[in-house]
Amino acid sequence: MSNPLVILCPGQGAQIVGMGKAWHDASPEARAVFQAADRQLGSRLGAPLSELCFSGPPERLNKTDVSQPAIFVASIACWKGLLAKWQFGEGEIPIAASAGLSLGEYSALVVAGAMSFEEGLELVTLRGRAMQDAAEASPGGMVALIGADEAQAVARARKICADPHHVIEVRPVGWRWRR
Repeated sequence: MSNPLVILCPGQGAQIVGMGKAWHDASPEARAVFQAADRQLGSRLGAPLSELCFSGPPERLNKTDVSQPAIFVASIACWKGLLAKWQFGEGEIPIAASAGLSLGEYSALVVAGAMSFEEGLELVTLRGRAMQDAAEASPGGMVALIGADEAQAVARARKICADPHHVIEVRPVGWRWRR
């Protein structure tokens, strides 16, 4: 396999109003992905997914129950658009691997052929709804700090949340690359 590609799929937080619109407009294959998603989801999100992706409003697109299927569908639409536009050898893109960050793992599984688009869309829609319900049942907040040590993170959290009755937890989830 010459010049193999690794396909990386984004996780939640990558959403932005207008995502996928350029692919939708330029590629019949990408457009078909959005149309299939709109048919499969029907009115479950309160509006067609394509409308939420392309026009927002951002307050709705940023809700977990919408952002998760939206990112998944936009990712697969991009993938299908690439498949149709790029020609390598016999018309196949030489994929060495596909991977995703959190939610993006579902897109990566579809890219790898391990699950169908329809199965993936159903899973991420259920996942997004469950996570949205959990967030509404137990309000809280989360922030990612890059380059802060534990003491700096705790101080920042206490400054943001001055109420002494709120629970503040700091969890290191990243790592530093050491040679």
